[in-house]
Amino acid sequence: NKQLVMALLVLENFIGGEFVPCSSYIDSYNPSTGDVYCRVPDSGKEEVEAAVKAAKAAFPIWSSKSPLERSRILNKLADLIEHDLEAFAQAESKDQGKTITFARTVDIPRAVYNFRFFASSILHHRTECTEMATVGCMHYTSRAPVGVAGLISPWNLPLYLLTWKIAPAIACGNTVVAKPSEMTSVTAWMMCKLLQKAGVPHGVVNVVFGTGAKAGEALVCHPDVPLISFTGSTLTAQRIMEKSALHCKRLSLELGGKNPAIIFDDADLTQCIPMTVRSSFANQGEICLCTSRIFVQRAVYSEFLKRFVAEAKKWKVGNPSDATVDMGALISKEHLEKVRSYVKKAQAEGARVLCGEGVDSLALPTGNQKGYFMLPTVIAEVKDESCCMQEEIFGPVTCVVAFNTEEEVIERANSVKYGLAATVWSSNVGRVHRVAQRLQSGLVWTNCWLVRDLNMPFGGMKASGIGREGAKDSYEFFTEVKTITIKH
Repeated sequence: NKQLVMALLVLENFIGGEFVPCSSYIDSYNPSTGDVYCRVPDSGKEEVEAAVKAAKAAFPIWSSKSPLERSRILNKLADLIEHDLEAFAQAESKDQGKTITFARTVDIPRAVYNFRFFASSILHHRTECTEMATVGCMHYTSRAPVGVAGLISPWNLPLYLLTWKIAPAIACGNTVVAKPSEMTSVTAWMMCKLLQKAGVPHGVVNVVFGTGAKAGEALVCHPDVPLISFTGSTLTAQRIMEKSALHCKRLSLELGGKNPAIIFDDADLTQCIPMTVRSSFANQGEICLCTSRIFVQRAVYSEFLKRFVAEAKKWKVGNPSDATVDMGALISKEHLEKVRSYVKKAQAEGARVLCGEGVDSLALPTGNQKGYFMLPTVIAEVKDESCCMQEEIFGPVTCVVAFNTEEEVIERANSVKYGLAATVWSSNVGRVHRVAQRLQSGLVWTNCWLVRDLNMPFGGMKASGIGREGAKDSYEFFTEVKTITIKH
């Protein structure tokens, strides 16, 4: 046992440019084996206090650097992560359970691009100026960084979503205290090792590891952190709003989704079916943008269902480091049990499970028998009011139901508390525009999924969040605007 503990990776907080050990640690598991993979600091108020202090001290120098100077440093950091892409991908796959292919082609390249994108966009923002000739006045705006940004990121796309926050925050001249998920902290720790080499001054980026209840709460409640960017559950966000209200903090909240895919009878099923399988089960269905409610027009419903189930059954589930695997392990034993419980509830309500959980058997390699795996699961004949159609499951489970008219499907698609993303499949251009306009959703993809332009606003409506992130939106969030009037 002692040898096992010694062999484990032990992470340390990164505060003021140095790795700092913690007085207590928590275990983090490898989801594909069920074994303890590393030990993560169980940080609290003391560690957050030290990190905020370091970030505050670094702010005057960092904020006074020109956008061009900050841009060069962000580009250098991007180059360093890209140079170690394979090591980052291996770590992300092992830590999160996602396939090595997904980590190599999606997670780590996107983390690199986040830095490059904001390194470029920070150079191209303009401020406003107006003139009031009648009273001899000119007005202009100036923007300045806010201060110390508190950044809290989730476990499903660890480095991808952490860098989506860090990059714009520091590009705009803020300093940061980041808290990644305690379940997936390794790639954030690896990134910290590259900061000095990239030229990031001490204290500009501080990373405190730990739970939301301790480290997250301390960060949200800290009076010297005026701004919080959070990606995670709606329930946690409600607590963040309550706790930060005392200090009138600026919030950007990217929350859950219960995203509909709407397939009309004139959709190109050859393209639609494989893409909808992907939008349902990519990254084990652990993406806030995954489609978990599929509405199919009645004329093509039975054909769609038959072909969709056949395609889902082709997906290979197994060891994430196997490059031929389509789906890896779910994040934790508790999460796997939660996802499975939704399938049981659907069956109890009389819905039909057409493939996956409880229907097909899953053969796993010897070393992965204790891992948290589940087959892609398709449920039919489920009622709109069922918890499987109303609540975010966040796993490889999707419900397929029939609809008759355009009017009806819009109403049904909107009948959940969430409003993050939607996909619409139709060859009728007029209909595509019409439906997209009426869906209560921050993002609508038509005849595609997850095609992102980082210039465009990203975020949700209703319980899916507050605020938007993207080139212009992130710049506005991470800076304070001031209007200056000059009488001449």
